[in-house]
Amino acid sequence: MAATIYDFEVEKTDGTKQALSDYEGQVVLIVNTASKCGFANQFDGLQALYEEFQDQGFAILGFPSDQFMNQEFEDIEETMEFCRRNYGVSFPMYAKVDVKGNKADALFKYLTSETKGLLGGDIKWNFTKFLIGRDGRPAERYAPQTKPEKIRDDIKKQLIE
Repeated sequence: MAATIYDFEVEKTDGTKQALSDYEGQVVLIVNTASKCGFANQFDGLQALYEEFQDQGFAILGFPSDQFMNQEFEDIEETMEFCRRNYGVSFPMYAKVDVKGNKADALFKYLTSETKGLLGGDIKWNFTKFLIGRDGRPAERYAPQTKPEKIRDDIKKQLIE
């Protein structure tokens, strides 16, 4: 079993792989996204957090998923264009993944296994968020309805630890 997110590689939108060890030492927010979801307006808040903290060692990684009522475009390029055009998204977005079930991406299996408790277990909806500390381990898990601005203080705390 993986010890940190740094043990994973993820697929970029162009099909190439990226090691999450590239983010070693940073505070990272991992989010499963969906362009046609009612929570898609959270892209605005996520982008604002990214712009505020990226120079302090903070990254947001978006992972589109189509597992909840088919709320993601079929074509990843359409997803990327939608996010840029409507929300100005400039943080890294990755290839579409399954975040639950038998075909769940290994990263999301790890994240859900490491965040037990009230919000533990399978991801129930789009825009579930995982805050990763500088040590590469999940520090917090947030429900889909948790607005990005509500995470701001937790990000600040992780950045100074």
